[in-house]
Amino acid sequence: MKVNRLVFNISFFVIGVFSFVSLQAQEAKTLFINMPDSLNLILTKVNREDCIDFLESKMKAEVENRFGEKSEMTALSKDYIRMQMSPQTTWQMKLLALSDSTNVICVVNTACAPACDSNISFYTTVWEPLSASQFITLPAMDDFFVVPDSAEIYDYNEVRRPADILLVKAELNKENTELVFTLATPDYMSRETAEKLKPFLRRPIVYQWKNGKFSK
Repeated sequence: MKVNRLVFNISFFVIGVFSFVSLQAQEAKTLFINMPDSLNLILTKVNREDCIDFLESKMKAEVENRFGEKSEMTALSKDYIRMQMSPQTTWQMKLLALSDSTNVICVVNTACAPACDSNISFYTTVWEPLSASQFITLPAMDDFFVVPDSAEIYDYNEVRRPADILLVKAELNKENTELVFTLATPDYMSRETAEKLKPFLRRPIVYQWKNGKFSK
């Protein structure tokens, strides 16, 4: 009986250790550190480790990146990271649940010059690329506009015509699994044209992560 109890206790301890290690491996900071350099040419692994250490120590998480410029981690949680890679570019990652035991990584890269545009990518937890179409259908230009009644349709068509390039800023939410899309096309237009366009614009489009994919 004593031997059996000892074996049981050892087994329980080993299972607990492996469970803890598994949970740690699924945290955003661990995945971020282990990200291949090929997926982020700006930060070295040492940069990524330093950002985590600084922020967890309540210090400003600013590092000198691979190109001798400043990059800063501005947010960190168990499932979320935000980096200000440069004054014009941001990088976000969010760990999202596919099932009780499987997660997927969503990465949003945004560049602003000055109008912002984002690129969204998905990966396994070992950073193997996944097809984004499995997880999201991106909004189209028409999704951001409210088509008026016939009395205003001429004005709508006139101000809509210059909006010929779809630029969209995407932002992950640190606190939940929302993904918010904001039309950035007006930011490259003249101020006068952008003001005329405003009455026909919808609010930012909010997607929710449900059943293993983002949807409106």
